[in-house]
Amino acid sequence: MAKIHENTATELLLKLISGETTPVEVMAHYLERIGKLEPKIHALTFVNKDNAMKEAEKADKELKKPKGKKKPLLGIPLIVKECISTAGMQTTCCSKILQGYVPPYDATVVIRLKEAGAIIIGKSNMDEFAMGSSTERSCYGPTKNPWDFKKVPGGSSGGSGAAIAAREAPLALGSDTGGSIRCPASYCGVSGIKSTYGRVSRYGLVAYANSLEQIGPIATTARDCAMLLEIMAGKDPLDSTCVDMPVDQYSKGLQSVKGLKIGIPKEFFAAGLKDDVKSAIDKGIDLLKSLGATTTDVSLPSIKYSLPVYYLIAMCEASSNLARFDGLRYGARVDVPKGNFDTVYSKTRQEGFGPEVRRRIILGTYALSAGYYDMFYVKALKARTIIQDDFKKALAKVDVLIGPTMPTTAFDIGTKVDDPLTMYLEDVLTVPINLAGIPSMSVPVGFDKGGMPVGMQIMGNFFKEAQVLGVGMAIEDKLQFHKKIPPVGA
Repeated sequence: MAKIHENTATELLLKLISGETTPVEVMAHYLERIGKLEPKIHALTFVNKDNAMKEAEKADKELKKPKGKKKPLLGIPLIVKECISTAGMQTTCCSKILQGYVPPYDATVVIRLKEAGAIIIGKSNMDEFAMGSSTERSCYGPTKNPWDFKKVPGGSSGGSGAAIAAREAPLALGSDTGGSIRCPASYCGVSGIKSTYGRVSRYGLVAYANSLEQIGPIATTARDCAMLLEIMAGKDPLDSTCVDMPVDQYSKGLQSVKGLKIGIPKEFFAAGLKDDVKSAIDKGIDLLKSLGATTTDVSLPSIKYSLPVYYLIAMCEASSNLARFDGLRYGARVDVPKGNFDTVYSKTRQEGFGPEVRRRIILGTYALSAGYYDMFYVKALKARTIIQDDFKKALAKVDVLIGPTMPTTAFDIGTKVDDPLTMYLEDVLTVPINLAGIPSMSVPVGFDKGGMPVGMQIMGNFFKEAQVLGVGMAIEDKLQFHKKIPPVGA
């Protein structure tokens, strides 16, 4: 009989409904596993131990009630990224400047998942203010990859990715501004999806770059991601960027991938792509072809500008969004003897923000300054439109685009953290999707020679999440990589 953590969320739900296990047993098992693994992995910043058990006891009673419609996630543990607001629970963005901050409200996605019966078991580690690709830039220290403790788990949602890979919970939330869900999903061998911009409410997500970021699920399978997204998605009057469109039944998947047209963007297979990664992606594409899909080569010529365009826009928006953290209303404040507002403000931000956040604020402020606004920010916005048009043209000819999620597998902790340009290059295959605003997910399709996971990226047209998730489900049904669990010693 499989241990509780060896089940997917979908499988656990069936066992809870049948009475084979109970929410209390499930929660106790995961809390015990977290206790054993966290000293090694450091994926979580806060464990909601006492309250989670109380909620599990309530779920127990609800499941024992006479037959009736049950909540779709009743009794399932959920991890929430540190930048997503949780009422009565810390939301620090892993920054010193927000240490001690406990929001008085839940993010819309958290409300919806709680109403569906999910129980928050903890908050996950991340790069400070979601600025990073390795989860090393956290005031709580780095998270380690469960497949190899010397490697990074990816970022910025590395805590969520590592926790799911180590089976510290069956479901997690991340956020994705330039690849922050798909990168850790790829590096940790799990599934994660960034939906179309506007598909999921951003209300309660601490803003970094408003026009790029989306909250999304990270889980062991694409099927679990679909189940979670189905509950999270939909119009929210509290978020003006959230689109009023019906939510598809993502969890049903596709009847078949037979006849599906797959585009292979040649720019995703350029110099810098690791041979082991290319080999695994090629095998994944061959699998889909064997299931009846057809492939054709496509080109996205403008995505070579994606990195500078993305970082200009993201840094400009970060400069504006992070101006609110002044140490006066909430979070940390550095008291300067006889200091006026300016000195307190400056000293607080200097000591409260880490080096990468300060770097991005300074560069963004420079690009927005008089004389440079048109030269940098406006030009980047125009280039963004051209990049989006490339994706529109390609997706007019095919159903989905497929390529690697990351050009390499997870790298060693400490090797790139002090070299920002090298770190930024890690995002070369994920940031174009955020600029375009289309949905994209990462699913595991293999391992490199060192035993580290490889992720395949599936990109779809606007609001075609059902198709993207369906392709992911077809791959995982055949490969079954979600059944491989890192040998973490618990």
